[in-house]
Amino acid sequence: MANIDGTPGGRGSGEPGAARAALDSLVDPVVAVEEGRLSYANAAAVEAFDLPPDPAGGSATDLPWWTAVEPEIREATIGTAREVSGETLPAPARIHRRDGGATIAFDGDGGPPARDRAVKDRAMNEAPVGITIADAGSEDVPLVYANEAFERVTGYPVSEVVGQNCRFLQGEESDPEAIEAMWRAVEEAEPVTVELVNYRKDGTSFWNEVTIAPVREAGELTHFVGFQNDVTKRKRAELALERRTAELEHVLSRIEGLVRDVTAAAAGATDRPTLETAVCERIAEEAGYEGVWIGERDAGRGTIEVRASAGIDPEALPLNADHPAPEAIGEGEARLGPEEAAFPLVHNDVEYGVLVVRGGAIDDRERAILSALSRAVASGINARETSRILETDAIVAVSLRIDDRGFVPAALSAAADCRLEYRRSTHLAEEPAALFTVSGATPGALEDAAANLEGVSVRTVVERGTEGSPELLVELRTEEPGFVEWLSTRGGVVRSISAGDGEADVALELPAAADVRAVVEAIEERHPGTDTRSIRRHERAGETRAEFASRLEADLTDRQLAALRRAYLGGYFEWPRPTTGEDLAESMGVARPTFHEHLRTAERKLCAALFEGDEPGDTA
Repeated sequence: MANIDGTPGGRGSGEPGAARAALDSLVDPVVAVEEGRLSYANAAAVEAFDLPPDPAGGSATDLPWWTAVEPEIREATIGTAREVSGETLPAPARIHRRDGGATIAFDGDGGPPARDRAVKDRAMNEAPVGITIADAGSEDVPLVYANEAFERVTGYPVSEVVGQNCRFLQGEESDPEAIEAMWRAVEEAEPVTVELVNYRKDGTSFWNEVTIAPVREAGELTHFVGFQNDVTKRKRAELALERRTAELEHVLSRIEGLVRDVTAAAAGATDRPTLETAVCERIAEEAGYEGVWIGERDAGRGTIEVRASAGIDPEALPLNADHPAPEAIGEGEARLGPEEAAFPLVHNDVEYGVLVVRGGAIDDRERAILSALSRAVASGINARETSRILETDAIVAVSLRIDDRGFVPAALSAAADCRLEYRRSTHLAEEPAALFTVSGATPGALEDAAANLEGVSVRTVVERGTEGSPELLVELRTEEPGFVEWLSTRGGVVRSISAGDGEADVALELPAAADVRAVVEAIEERHPGTDTRSIRRHERAGETRAEFASRLEADLTDRQLAALRRAYLGGYFEWPRPTTGEDLAESMGVARPTFHEHLRTAERKLCAALFEGDEPGDTA
């Protein structure tokens, strides 16, 4: 063997040169022998024949295949090549005879180093996706190859598919458009990828992602290679999502109408029974719901009484221990039972009963929607109940004494050593506040006392009286809803609050149909130390002062009512005036001319109500 420079050489002798580097890169074993001894072996031969790293000079006769090739070397003509094979050879070999020795190259298929084609063949056979090759030059483009993954995916042995067109995978649910796209790509020799339903040998279907690509040799189309990937799990998830989306769009369309109608019923009903009946009837119209009813807890008997229903016989309702309605009312949260779902009717912590829907399983989406509807219904009931105090002739007057420093007027009276009298509430700039007259305290002392109470602020509107006996008109605000606002959400109206020495006497009115016991218990829970002095029921005769005031207030704007109230309570109509229009304007945050405009308009409406009866509303 000669090096690139023409001198003998090999592994372990002389400078390697480019020739040795080239031989070392071969994946086939190559050895050179000189007079029975090894003069060279490339890396593949060292590994294949378990030779030492530097084999030059070793005896060739120690090799197990030497006895098979030694006679062939002697018989070969110098300058020629001879191919030999045999059972004692590790692989077929080619002997290149030269003067004094020979070079022997073995076919790598017989040894551990794999040839490029072997690697490719193994890669195709072991690929995780199905691979097929079809003959583009034969009629009907039959398959000529299929790998093992194809058999795993389809269940068809390779021996059964070779020679057939791959349409045997198609069936009744295979998409005709996808099939057409594949055949068009074959006819035009273009690549294509489609997804369609195919069928295994056992008849079961699966979603197959098929990719077909043309194979050309020297520019001529010879074959088509195909890839089959089972995408059933992904496709089923996509189809389920599409169905879910379509269902959701349908539900949202249906729910939009339901929400609109129930909200309209809650806002437009003239009384509570009408509201509850309309709500039950509308919800019962929805497909999937067998019936709907609204019930209210009877605290005295510890039962739930049906107030309205639709699509269900209220006499046949089994309110046993397992029914979700009692738990929903008790916990204030929706509860789902096997046949019925219960949703509490609560507004501003006031309980108005429970809405129960009978039907199939209710999912999270329906639960959220019905919970929102229940809150809208409770808000509508609250509005009806709150307005009843001004409309009913039968009322219940309740007198209380509250000895609780959590009751702000009582706490202020103790902290500032003064007396407070409730006048009315105001909602200027959407900030609810209560107006009180205060005697026995200076503005500074009252503000200091309020500063020590969490979430309480006091602002002096008018200061009058003498230095030794001050009289104030103040606005009292709290971060949490005040007692007056809190009671109004329960259908009650505060008639008076008189606080002094850390105690407060409170007079309030409730409609006779209200659950008076529940309201009083709520007050006692809010303010421990509450003592109920009296509860009296009586009928109204004619228009009361409160009704007249309410009718007048309804005709006044917020600014007009605030200007009139501040002027009266601040002594503006007295002589000499203890306060000026500029002071009152400043307390409202408006200019003096604007204050006088509001005040004059309010005075005119007051006179019209006294002397002319009802006057058309004026928003000036």
